[in-house]
Amino acid sequence: MKKIISILLTICLLSMMFAGCGSGSGDVIKIGVYEPSSGDNGAGGKQEILGIEFANTVKNTVEIGGKTYKIELVIVDNESSNDKGPSAAAKLVSEKVSIALGSYGSSVSIAASDVFKNAGIPVIGVSCTNPQVTEGNTHYFRICYLDPFQGTVLANFAVDEFNAKKAYILTKLGDDYSVGLGNYFKKAFEALGGTVIEETFQGGNSDFTAYLTTAVNNNVDVIFAPTSTEAAALIIEQSISQGVNIPLLAGDTWDSSVILNAAKGSNARIYVSTFFDEGDNTALGSQFVKDFKKWLNDNPEKLKNNGGNDIVAAVSALGYDAYMVAVKAIEKAQSTDPRKINEVLWDVTHTGVTGDIAFDEIGDAIRNVAYIKAVNTSDASWKFIAIQSVDN
Repeated sequence: MKKIISILLTICLLSMMFAGCGSGSGDVIKIGVYEPSSGDNGAGGKQEILGIEFANTVKNTVEIGGKTYKIELVIVDNESSNDKGPSAAAKLVSEKVSIALGSYGSSVSIAASDVFKNAGIPVIGVSCTNPQVTEGNTHYFRICYLDPFQGTVLANFAVDEFNAKKAYILTKLGDDYSVGLGNYFKKAFEALGGTVIEETFQGGNSDFTAYLTTAVNNNVDVIFAPTSTEAAALIIEQSISQGVNIPLLAGDTWDSSVILNAAKGSNARIYVSTFFDEGDNTALGSQFVKDFKKWLNDNPEKLKNNGGNDIVAAVSALGYDAYMVAVKAIEKAQSTDPRKINEVLWDVTHTGVTGDIAFDEIGDAIRNVAYIKAVNTSDASWKFIAIQSVDN
């Protein structure tokens, strides 16, 4: 009797193993998440990931060929590092993801591009705004606007809002996003009749007092500093301690709770361009904000990754949209094959919480507006200023 029971148990165990193997591989499609959770852009990367994770709770299955597949996120930390990014991307390749999302930070996106290309895996950039991300390839797409547009928007805002005639530009040496956006702002500002003083700082620098002193001594009207959130916090804190009252302008990386916390209780004047405002009154936008806030507050660890509050960062909204676009591509391809998904991505359109999304012939999103927000220093919140566009 014991022998029969033993045989039956063995058969059951083998059946469970085979069933497990079938459901673990055939019924799962993997979406890679290539983002920084640490390093200079860790704070922003975490918020971008939050949008993707929330989207996965909203839609976590997809129908392919009449079969339901569970969507599994594979998240890697590129550490905000150009050197470590490729190995993080290689991990997603080894995990056999069908499509990847990311990254927060153009430099790390560019650094890992060839890893994805060689593996035949398409990538949807979420907030990587440098033109080089999609230039010269057919596998990298993005849903955000680009730096030439963002730089022009901010230059126009500086002139329109402050009647600025002289600007100080501070960028990080060797950072594609920082240097690129600084150059686009400079080109647009000079075209509007302004003059520019510009300097760069080395990675790892923590003392910005000399740079701020240069801006003050040159009587500039605005300071433009497209930097990481880590550097931004130091710039803000040191400008406050020095009593610098010049408006600080920056791009999308400054749309972060890190900036709000650094400026809280001060007289700092900080303005950023970004992709979404939580005061959005469209049906999709307002519903997303409501649901996302509830999800954050129901999950203490997620709330912590958002900076300890439930303020909705634009990159979270973008992360949500990027995930939904990826799912649409999978549905359109009716396949888990990355190459087939890549082929159909060009024709995918989506009405997202950040607006209508469609790709041009390069793989860039067709965008023509940006949100301008200011820091409300009294309660560390964002204040909507304007929706700004640039005539082509």
